[in-house]
Amino acid sequence: MLSTASADFRRNEAHNRALVAAFREKQDKARHARPQRDLDRLASQGKLRPRERIEKLIDPGTPFLELSSLAANMAYGGESPSASSIVGIGVVSGRETIVRADDPSVKGGAWYPLTTKKIVRALDIAIENRLPVVHLCDSAGGFLPLQSQLFPDKYVGGRIFRNQSILSKMGVKQLSLVFGHCTAGGAYIPALSDYNVIVRGTGAVFLGGPPLVKAATGEESTVEELGGADMHTSVSGVCDYPAASEEEAILIGREIVAQWERPRKWDIQREAPEAPAYEPQELYGIIPDDIKKQFDMREVIARIVDGSRFHEYQPNYGTTLVCGFANIWGYKVGILANNGVLFNDSSLKGGHFIELCNQNNTPLVFLQNITGYMIGRDYERRGITKDGAKMIMAQSCSRVPKFTVMCNGSFGAGNYGMCGRAFDARFLFAWPNHQIGVMGGDQAANTLVEVKANQMRRAGEPIDAATLERVRTETLAAYQEQTSAYYSTSELWDDGLIDPIDTRNALAVAISASLNAPLGEAGYGVFRF
Repeated sequence: MLSTASADFRRNEAHNRALVAAFREKQDKARHARPQRDLDRLASQGKLRPRERIEKLIDPGTPFLELSSLAANMAYGGESPSASSIVGIGVVSGRETIVRADDPSVKGGAWYPLTTKKIVRALDIAIENRLPVVHLCDSAGGFLPLQSQLFPDKYVGGRIFRNQSILSKMGVKQLSLVFGHCTAGGAYIPALSDYNVIVRGTGAVFLGGPPLVKAATGEESTVEELGGADMHTSVSGVCDYPAASEEEAILIGREIVAQWERPRKWDIQREAPEAPAYEPQELYGIIPDDIKKQFDMREVIARIVDGSRFHEYQPNYGTTLVCGFANIWGYKVGILANNGVLFNDSSLKGGHFIELCNQNNTPLVFLQNITGYMIGRDYERRGITKDGAKMIMAQSCSRVPKFTVMCNGSFGAGNYGMCGRAFDARFLFAWPNHQIGVMGGDQAANTLVEVKANQMRRAGEPIDAATLERVRTETLAAYQEQTSAYYSTSELWDDGLIDPIDTRNALAVAISASLNAPLGEAGYGVFRF
């Protein structure tokens, strides 16, 4: 029985509140801390800051769920906060919309490799959930010193324009508001949008700016002659509407979105929303201060779901995996939550429960705290690999939307069965305490020490304790950095870190957005019996 007065609870609470405070500080810095000269430059050009643009774009009093706010926080020496872009889900003229904004206060809005990855992910979300997109364009183009990581591969620059084309083919609308330069490949964003608005005097769209044109052809041109608002809206037809100011461009954009047909969402089971009966703030005391400590995920569920009501499925079977039905902001969901390592029975239970949710058109929520599938001779003889594969098959081929929250550890193939990044969760969020890796740091260090010792034995060398300790220390240090939540979110392995007490709201926005896309077709591959 959980006691909120216990020493363990109080210690956990202090630990997690400190983690969240550090997260909030990092997030605030990524969102707002910019060199004054860059802010002065925007002001001198009559430009709004990107977050001011978003605030004016979305409907007053409606939420904006920002995604990947700490992308690139451990990359490029900190030069690209939020990967130089802002992405989120907001309501524009009554329609749920992906809003994507370049950040011209960071090197003129130049795209770093992780910027392109973030934009591609935003458009993947739009495709998966049939969400219209508003692009707020103001970019100097690709960050040329890193061009080899921006241009040639499948999921970088070109994928942005491929995804835009696919969205248009699907009938999912896109609008570009051109506040600044759209240079080189960036010119295709407004060109591939169904509608676009360009601000006179600051907006420009061209494949090559004046310096490049002169270098390549010897021709001398001004920005306005090459790609300004008047030329593109009266001569080339590249742009649709000129605007005298950013504020006017946003108003025109809102009017455009207001003309779009409203999507018909599929009919999920829904009841009147109800707050949890247990206080969400208590999550801070439930999550342990050590990744190795176990806790009951039912306590987490009780502080996320409506009325804290949870209909648990097979409560006495496969007890290391908790499965059951609940509501989140009224939406019916099926929840799978880890209470330990996945054994044969818990793997089979999970696979079967996923099938039931697909039969019942019930979205799936995965709450991860997993060390992996159980290993060892006895479990291999019982077919743990085969049973784990059944769970992975059922989850991979699921037709209902899936949502994942990294609540604590995520290690080994358990990450796969519980709908890790590779398995197309519509949205995947993580808590600041989260750690992820092929195995834990201690296990990796012990494994590599044993491998090194065996190498010494085979070579006939004496076992050198100092060398083994160096291997252990270096491995632990690398794992400490690379398994952290900040590294994970920096690399966009998730859709953003969130405060645990915001989980319920984040899931509600995500579930609502997912209902714009029709359900997929039912069907599975071959289960190995």
